[in-house]
Amino acid sequence: MKHFGLVVLGAHFGVWLTSELEKYKKQNIILVEPVPYNYKILKEKFSEQENIFICTNPIYSKNKTEKFYFVKETSIHKLNKHWASGIGSFNKQHILDHKSKRFKINEIDIEGLDLNFITFEDLIKKYEIKSIDKLQIDVEGAEYEILNTIDFDKIHINLIQFESKHFDGTFSEGPKLKIIKDKLINNNYKIIDIDEENILAEKVISD
Repeated sequence: MKHFGLVVLGAHFGVWLTSELEKYKKQNIILVEPVPYNYKILKEKFSEQENIFICTNPIYSKNKTEKFYFVKETSIHKLNKHWASGIGSFNKQHILDHKSKRFKINEIDIEGLDLNFITFEDLIKKYEIKSIDKLQIDVEGAEYEILNTIDFDKIHINLIQFESKHFDGTFSEGPKLKIIKDKLINNNYKIIDIDEENILAEKVISD
């Protein structure tokens, strides 16, 4: 079993991870990214770094083979929003609900592939993870499904950073977010609001 410095669920193509990757460059790192054109970039960029592992399975609360939706690579330029390549979800409507006057996404801009979803426990077993310094989660609304299944008696995680803005539906926070906050507090985590969209849970060491 191994210690991992950084595990990122929803790594995109790494553009927003530069400082974190530098911080943990001498430790084991897992980057989880199921969107094909994103993980292609990750694999090309980190192919020679033996401590960085790329997982292309989407993570969920149960094992299943199901459609995973994302913005077509050919639509990124047309939509004129670089972050559109990071909107991947098992729920097509979640992507469509991002539509606005400045982001005119339509059904024609979305691609779906049948992918094998795995659980967080599967990820732990696959990479023989003993402990994690920082777990970072940005999975477009599946945060609840993942965090609710983590058994903190089996895995030690010092820091958990996650996006909260889609917890109870697209751009919605509610009861599910409270459930996870309570779970984290009950497992000796201190909850810190990073900004309006992201939360950090820091493990408190008991005396």
